[in-house]
Amino acid sequence: MRTLLLLGAAALLSLGAAPVPAPPTPLPLPARMADTGGGSQLITAEAADTRATTGTLTWWDRRGGRWVKAGSAPARFGAKGLAEGERRRQGTNTTPTGLYRLPYAFGIEAAPPGTSYRYARVTERSWWCQDNDSRAYNRWVEGLPRDCRAAEAEHMITYRRQYAYGLVVGFNYDRPVRGRGAGIFLHVNGRGATAGCVSVPADAMRSVLVWADPARRPHIAVGTRGGPTAITRY
Repeated sequence: MRTLLLLGAAALLSLGAAPVPAPPTPLPLPARMADTGGGSQLITAEAADTRATTGTLTWWDRRGGRWVKAGSAPARFGAKGLAEGERRRQGTNTTPTGLYRLPYAFGIEAAPPGTSYRYARVTERSWWCQDNDSRAYNRWVEGLPRDCRAAEAEHMITYRRQYAYGLVVGFNYDRPVRGRGAGIFLHVNGRGATAGCVSVPADAMRSVLVWADPARRPHIAVGTRGGPTAITRY
């Protein structure tokens, strides 16, 4: 009996073990999302969870029916993490999750060569109004309106490092809800976490501006790896 078992084992070894199938290649992140905005460019800003202040920004192209990574960079989020965009409150230092369009680019510095996005140059008169009582709430203004208090607005020229280059994120932008939040951008890193924006190193921000093509309708999706604010929900 022992001899038969040994012979059987030897026969199996001579035939070779059945090959182990390779694990399936995971789909790229945009292919796993509920919505990407309908264009052929997408930026994803993903954090581990809602308590995180760091994560990864990736920009993607859709080519031949597939999403292909065009670039990536480490990203920073709000000092108090992330919050569901539809329930976020102003002044909480949280980055709103969700899928948003990118209305226009801006910067204190000149637009990087090759930028095709509409680019607003920051001047000494440039403010972003965050006053809930102002008609200019969540809008760029040249010259501070009388109904927008300076204490409730950002004098953009003072953020020389962060606003060297940026993109306006369309959070609470088209039909602003008072108290939800204003002035959410993708911009250059400062010293640490943000007040609610997404930030990246300056070279990455320049690369994004050169890459972004308004004719391809890029959007930005902000979210976490899992849970109620998972980026794949947006």
